Amino acid sequence: MSITTSGIELRAKSRPLRDCVELVSSMRFSISLLSVICIAAIIGTVLKQHEPYGNYVNQFGPFWAEVFGAVDLYTVYGAWWFLLILAFLVVSTSLCIARNAPKILADLTNYKEHLREQGLQAFHLKGQRTLDEPGADAIERIAALLFAEGWKSKIDGRDNGGTMIAARRGATNKLGYIAAHSAIVLICIGGLFDGDLIVKAQMWWQGKTPYSGGGMFRDVGADHRLDSRTPTFRANLLVPEGARSGTAVISLQDGIVLQELPFDVELRKFIVEYYETGMPKLFASEIVIHDHATGQAVPATVKVNEPAFHRGVAIYQSSFDDGGSSVKLRSWPMTGGGKGFDVDGTIGASTVLSNGASKMTLEFAGLRVINVENFSGQASASGTDVRKVDLATSFGEHLGSGAKTNKKRELRNVGPSFSYKLRDASGQAREFNNYMSPIELDGQRVFLVGTRDNPNDSMRYLRIPADDADRIEGWMRMRAALLNPALREQAAARYVALATPADKPGMGPQLTATAVRALALFAGAEPIGAGAKPTGGLLAISDFLEASVPEADRPRISEVLLRILNGSLFELLNLTREAAGEKPLTPNDKTQAFMTQAVLSLSDSFFYPAPMILELADFKQVQASVFQVARAPGKTLVYLGAVLLIIGVFAMLYIRERRLWVWIRPNDASTGAAGTKVIAAMSTTRRTLDADAEFERLKRAILKETR
Repeated sequence: MSITTSGIELRAKSRPLRDCVELVSSMRFSISLLSVICIAAIIGTVLKQHEPYGNYVNQFGPFWAEVFGAVDLYTVYGAWWFLLILAFLVVSTSLCIARNAPKILADLTNYKEHLREQGLQAFHLKGQRTLDEPGADAIERIAALLFAEGWKSKIDGRDNGGTMIAARRGATNKLGYIAAHSAIVLICIGGLFDGDLIVKAQMWWQGKTPYSGGGMFRDVGADHRLDSRTPTFRANLLVPEGARSGTAVISLQDGIVLQELPFDVELRKFIVEYYETGMPKLFASEIVIHDHATGQAVPATVKVNEPAFHRGVAIYQSSFDDGGSSVKLRSWPMTGGGKGFDVDGTIGASTVLSNGASKMTLEFAGLRVINVENFSGQASASGTDVRKVDLATSFGEHLGSGAKTNKKRELRNVGPSFSYKLRDASGQAREFNNYMSPIELDGQRVFLVGTRDNPNDSMRYLRIPADDADRIEGWMRMRAALLNPALREQAAARYVALATPADKPGMGPQLTATAVRALALFAGAEPIGAGAKPTGGLLAISDFLEASVPEADRPRISEVLLRILNGSLFELLNLTREAAGEKPLTPNDKTQAFMTQAVLSLSDSFFYPAPMILELADFKQVQASVFQVARAPGKTLVYLGAVLLIIGVFAMLYIRERRLWVWIRPNDASTGAAGTKVIAAMSTTRRTLDADAEFERLKRAILKETR
C-alpha cells in the first residue's frame, strides 16, 4: 500500500466543495501549515515577546514597529492567525489519518498471498532452484525457517498443486505513519488547551477585560479577575519573605488579568547561592501552601526544575526579586545653595521631592546586594565623562564575544548598588544607579554614580573619588565650595599668597584676578562671551582659550591657566577640610591622584542631569520569590504526543518493511522431471545493501544453496 499526498475526494456536485475538502485533507496542505508554524516559532524565539511597545519602537523604528505590531509578531503564540493555523493543522492532519488509517490497518493483515508465479519473475531480488525433497517437506521446512527468523507468514495452497508462502516483516513501519501524525494532532491540541485561547475564551464568556492601570491588587475590580475554576492558565506569583499571596498575574498583550488560586502560597525563606561569576547557582523557596477549602497547611520546597503540585496547579520556581527592602538615602545637592536631606523609602514605592514650586517624584526602583564584576584588563585611560563613560568599558568585556581570551578573569564583589528614577512634572523620567561603596579603578578608589535616559541604553558613570576617610563627603564639600563665590575668592587668595615670588610682589593682583576668573569659569559662574550661557568645567576653560587667546599662544597659556586652576582647587579643598574640623592635605602622590580625579569629576559633574545625588546610606533587604503557577491539562496530551512522535519517527526511519514470497510446486513426474521447484522473491520499501544481504542469506537457506 502506498500513501499518497492527495486528499479525500468527495462525491459532491459542488466543485469548490470537493476541491476545498481535498486540499484541507491532503498531506501537502498539512506540510505547508507545519512549515508556516515553524517559521512563526522561529520569529517568536528570535523576537522577544511581551516587551513594552517602546522597546520595539527603539529597535525597529516607528513604522516597522507598528507594522510588526499589526500582525501580532510581539505575541506570536497567542496571535489569532497562529491559533487558526494550529486549528487547521489539527483538522488537516486528522483528515489525513482518517483517510489513510483504514488502508494501513487493512494492509497489516494482507500478506498478498495470491500473487502468481509469473509475478515473482519481475522482482529484482529473486532466485529459484529444484530441490530433491518432497513438496510437503519443503513447505514445512521453509515455514519453520521463516518463523525462526521472525517472519510472519501465510500459506496459500493452489488448485494446480502449488503452494505460495507469503511472509512479511517490519509491518510496524506503517504504524509509524499513524503514530507520527497522531502526535502532531495531540501536541497541537495540547498547545491550544494550554495557550491563551482558553483564557481569552473564559474572559469572553464571563465578561472579563484586561486591566492596564496601576496600583495594588486589592484595588483591581472583579471585572479583571478570573476565579480559581479556570481550566487552564499560566501566571506569575510574587511572594515576599514572611508574606503570603493567592492572586497571580496573567500577562496579556493589552494588559493583565488577575487569576485567583485555590490556595495561598506563604514564603518562609528564600535561598540563593551564587557562582564566583555572580550568576545565581541555586535559588529555592521554602513555602507553605494554605488550602482555601480545607484550611490545611502543606509545607514544600520549590527549586528550579523541581516544582510543587497542589490541586492540579504546578508551582515552579521562576526567578527572584526584591520583596520591599527598606533603604535609607542621603541626598547631596548638585546646585549651589541647596541643603542635603535624608530619605527613607521602600523598593517599589515612591515619594515626592519638592523645592519650592519645583516637584519631582522619586521612585525606588531596585536594590542589588551583590554585584560581581570582572576587573581584568582595566582600561588605563581615565574616563569620567558622564556623557560617554560606560561601566561596561572596564567591567563588561566578559559579556561580549564568545571567543576565548588569554586574559585571566579577576572577579570581585563590589558591594551593593541602588537604582532609582526621578520623574518630573511632565512625566519624563531618568534612571539612576549608584554604588554604595567605593570601587578601586585604575589605582583610585571612586564612587560610581550612573545615569541613563533610555532603558535600552547602557549606564553612563561619573567617577567621584573617595576622600581619605573612604567617603564621598570630601568631594561633595569641595563641589559645594566651588559654587560659593566667597570661598572661591578666599581659595584664590591663599593660592596667590603661596605662589607669588617674594621678589615680585607686583604679580599678586594680576595672579589673583586670573585665579578668581579661572575658578569662576570652571564653576560655570561666568559666561565666555556676552549673551552666552555659562557651561562650567574644563569645557569652559577650553572655550575661553579659543575665544580669547591666539592659537599660537594657546599651549603655553593653557598650561599656566591649568596650573593656577589646580592650585586654587587644592586650596579650596583644604578650606572645606578646615571648616569640617579636618587636617589639611599635604602634597604627595596620594593627594595628587585624588586631586587629578577630583578635577576631572568636578568638570564632568556639570553634565549630571539631576539636581542631587542620592547616596545609599543603609538598607534592610527583603527578598521575594517569583513563582510560575500553571494549570496545564494539555501537558498530558503533549507528553503523549512526544512519545508517539519518537515512536513514529523511529518506526518510519529505522524499521524497513519487507515482503517475501516462496512458490513451491512439485515437478510433473510424467515429463520425466523429479523434485520440487522452489522460487523465492523479496520486495522492500527501500533498496539497501542490508536488504540484499538479508535476501541472499534467506535464499541460500530456502534453496539449500552452498557458498
